[in-house]
Amino acid sequence: MPNYKFMTLKIGIIALFLSPSVWSQHALVFQTDFGLEEGAVASMKGVAFGVSPKLNMFDVTHEIPRFNIWEAAYRLNQVADYWPKGTVFVNVVDPGVGTARKSVVLKTKSGHFFVSPDNGSLTLVSESLGIEEVREINEKINRLEGSERSHTFHGRDVYAYTGARLASEAITYEQVGDLLEPSVMQLDYVKPKLINERIVGNVPILDAHYGNVWTNISVDLFDRLDINIGDEAWVEITDNGQELFMQKVKFVSSFGGVGIGEPAIYINDILNLGIAINQGDMANKYKIKPSSKVLFSIWK
Repeated sequence: MPNYKFMTLKIGIIALFLSPSVWSQHALVFQTDFGLEEGAVASMKGVAFGVSPKLNMFDVTHEIPRFNIWEAAYRLNQVADYWPKGTVFVNVVDPGVGTARKSVVLKTKSGHFFVSPDNGSLTLVSESLGIEEVREINEKINRLEGSERSHTFHGRDVYAYTGARLASEAITYEQVGDLLEPSVMQLDYVKPKLINERIVGNVPILDAHYGNVWTNISVDLFDRLDINIGDEAWVEITDNGQELFMQKVKFVSSFGGVGIGEPAIYINDILNLGIAINQGDMANKYKIKPSSKVLFSIWK
């Protein structure tokens, strides 16, 4: 005889997992320059939780240097492609909070969403993932109730609230606000290029915990120099024309390919070229700070 209790339980489990309320929650991922010394991040997550207790919330980082829009752009681009389609990123590095800068949600061709001030923070994800649409947040609809007189914490009152509503599917993307031109504010930076058998790029970021220096030179572009593991290549790093470092450096697959205290060039975890000192601090030793004016050149 059929086991009707088992069949009923099985049907119930299948119905639960097919229920839109279980699977309609997308990841909500936060990035700010707030730090964790006080309650700003917790306030944002509290607002999101109030929209939907089922939301899965995560962090890129809350340690972006204060007001550093360029680093915000880089860190978003560093991680976004590893998150699934439908993920909603809330970026709050917003030195112009309360001014006329637009509050937008970028939908990329990859199906990711970025809730952010349109201040250059979306430069790199718009290039790497492509722009599908951009909408301006309608604060008459998508703003935390009771916050209308607050003009200095849009991260909580507008971005976390809108991001949570979008990730939980309390609203559709079309309900964010009016459609804008498919573009976002772009930061100026040196795009890597090969010129006369020399690649020139820049130092957009540090692997700060270890002091490794990262470039925006992709492994595909680097491969055009035909430099193999164990080969040496000339490396020059300049800051606004002033030389910080220049010498021949060995190309290795990992840091142990050179002796302790020796420099090495390598391919980092996001498949860009980096330079480090094995068990040392390259950035500190040579006073290298990430900037659009810090250029990195490499040649045989």
